Amino acid sequence: MKPWLKIIVGLVLGVITGLILHQQTHILSLVGKVGKAFIDLLKMLVGLIVFSSLVTGMCHINDPKKLGRIGVRTLTFYVITTIIAIGIGLSVVYTVQPGSSLHLVSPERAKDVESSKTLIDFIFSIVPSNPFKSFAEGNILQIIVFAVLFAFAITLAKGKAKPVLNVIESLGDVMSHLTHIVMRFAPYGVFALIATSVGTIGLRAILPLLWVVVCIFSACLIQIALIFAASLRFLARVKIAPFFKGMKDAIVVAFTTSSSSATLPVSLECARDHLGLSPDISGFVLSLGSTINMNGTAIGQAILSIFIAQAYGIEVTFTNILILFVTTLVSAIGTAGIPGSGLLMLSIVVNAMGLPEAGILLIAGIDRFRDMFGTVVNILGDAVTAVYVAKKEGQMDEEKYHATTWIE
Repeated sequence: MKPWLKIIVGLVLGVITGLILHQQTHILSLVGKVGKAFIDLLKMLVGLIVFSSLVTGMCHINDPKKLGRIGVRTLTFYVITTIIAIGIGLSVVYTVQPGSSLHLVSPERAKDVESSKTLIDFIFSIVPSNPFKSFAEGNILQIIVFAVLFAFAITLAKGKAKPVLNVIESLGDVMSHLTHIVMRFAPYGVFALIATSVGTIGLRAILPLLWVVVCIFSACLIQIALIFAASLRFLARVKIAPFFKGMKDAIVVAFTTSSSSATLPVSLECARDHLGLSPDISGFVLSLGSTINMNGTAIGQAILSIFIAQAYGIEVTFTNILILFVTTLVSAIGTAGIPGSGLLMLSIVVNAMGLPEAGILLIAGIDRFRDMFGTVVNILGDAVTAVYVAKKEGQMDEEKYHATTWIE
């Protein structure tokens, strides 16, 4: 049986098991530890993969002008698609208005001053004071900053830095093989994660919030079907179907683990082996995107923020919408690519808009489902950007891209 089919089987069995074990706290706790162990194994890979991929990718792009051009294209694409994602999320939630019938009593609102301080602290927190501490804590943004500076230093040192670059390239190869080893446990990890989620939440508990889930799913589907598909067809000028065929393994892993960072190793493999992208471009774009390009997370935060405002009957002004765009963009960029982190970063948006933080508890029960849809959009957004940049730079094997089939 193919690896991705095993993961699907694990997902289905996890749902069935979760329904059987609903509210069986002790058993679910044990199963949850298995799922957490799998996530920890994936997180174990991320720091070194991001560092080695970024450094190797940047150093292989010897022309500084080319590196700058690739960086500008990548970041511009990320920002534009994230802003569009926020707009789509707002359009859907205002159309459906899932929270308008709740009529909850609003507690004291958060203070804008505290939220501003939080945002400023966040911006300056990406500067690493100790790179080893950043690796130990899994602070991917700080690792990216260190990797970019390290790559520039290697480029400036030229020939003298060749041994260092060779070591980092070897590190990348080793991490690739370690990824294959860890992914052998994917079906079991997926089973445990899904069983724990369904068993804890249950189907009845999420029914009152069904329309919120529908809003998020619809917005994510629009982002994929319209924005990503149009980008592939009209900007990258490639066929759409081979892209989704080539990314199927990453889509399944993203949906089941709800982790952009955990999916990164699989996304890199799909981009290189199925989409025909060069290792340099895919390593640079996907590693960067795994942390700073969060289209799906942005959709979720926009919808959930407005839902909370609707639930408490709070009027959202034009100024609030502007604040929502800015804070959602910043918090989406700063969201760690691990399950549940989006819920924590949502507090930044809620505070900035002056909404009650108690509203976050309303949507805590469906956060896992929001994570599932959002993570798929996150990793597909990274891959679309990589295809676009690789095509523009002439570093894409189009024969391999269009030769991709569903069954491999």
